[in-house]
Amino acid sequence: MSVVIWYIVALVSAFVISFIGVPLTAKIAFKIGAVDKPSARKVHKAKMPRLGGLGIFIGFTVTALIFLHLPGPMTGVLIGACIITIVGVLDDIYQLSPVLKLLGQSIAAIVAMYFGVMVHFLTNPFDGLLWLGYLSLPITFLWIVGITNAINLIDGLDGLAAGVSSIAAVTMGVVAWLNGGYEIAFAAFILVAAIAGFIPYNFFPARTFMGDGGSNLLGFLLSCIAVLGSVKSAAIFSLFLPIVILGIPILDTFFAIIRRINRKTPIFKPDKGHLHHQLLAMGLSHRNSVLVIYSISGFFGIIACICNFLTGPKATLLAALLLLFIVWGADKLGLFSASEEHKAKALDLKESASNNKLTRN
Repeated sequence: MSVVIWYIVALVSAFVISFIGVPLTAKIAFKIGAVDKPSARKVHKAKMPRLGGLGIFIGFTVTALIFLHLPGPMTGVLIGACIITIVGVLDDIYQLSPVLKLLGQSIAAIVAMYFGVMVHFLTNPFDGLLWLGYLSLPITFLWIVGITNAINLIDGLDGLAAGVSSIAAVTMGVVAWLNGGYEIAFAAFILVAAIAGFIPYNFFPARTFMGDGGSNLLGFLLSCIAVLGSVKSAAIFSLFLPIVILGIPILDTFFAIIRRINRKTPIFKPDKGHLHHQLLAMGLSHRNSVLVIYSISGFFGIIACICNFLTGPKATLLAALLLLFIVWGADKLGLFSASEEHKAKALDLKESASNNKLTRN
């Protein structure tokens, strides 16, 4: 069997397994009580099954076990994925405490690191590498746990986390492939195919949610693929390009922290100030808000691909200009310190109008 056919069979397998598995997980979710109930800070108004991420997990892991070369770091990734999914599913059913969730994420990260998923260097902004030495351990750990939670935080609209994650995975796969990391690229594309099998059930109006089991899984896999890409690919990949590729979840998390500090509220207290909330409050529909964020993610992906062909100083200059544009846009959208009361009221009005329209239809 030729390599091309091998790849095609793998991607089709991941998609089909996920596509078939997601409806089954929805039925299981209702039977075991893994449902997402409406609340003041959520945009859905009816109970929704929360185990859709299991479909992604099964599609990715089964395909990876068959088609990827597992000895080495990828073994740790798959074991960690199992741990992170189990903890997420338990949270979807029993609403685990933040401490228990963080413990599960930490164990998954440590397992992946034990098998060789490790950041050994960072890109020097002016050229060359910055070797980390013993700092590799805390930086890798914080990267994996941080990205895992960042994807979870943007999972606020139908199809949002899945779409942003798939765009990021495609970009990582392309960059890794261009730099000779074919196995890492293959893993990234398998993940895209598994997500693609889930999105038809999750795009607005959603029939199922991926739940914490799914969002944490996507964050964990993306963080590990990014790290492995930094080892296998050219030096410029490092963690510089993954930060650009994962710009939406990373920046949305960063802005949430700044916003809550400005409002003198606890950093971990949920609010309606995330990017998707602000777009809804501006008057965009649910679907259009998601498509706008897709577009921004795609733009970041294109920038990352361009940076891959630039030298250190040129890539740094482009990144600096991008950062200035992001800060300006975030300020205009009120992501730093917009009035929570004003934005929440506008959002509630928008949600009410959208729900009335759905009811009429």
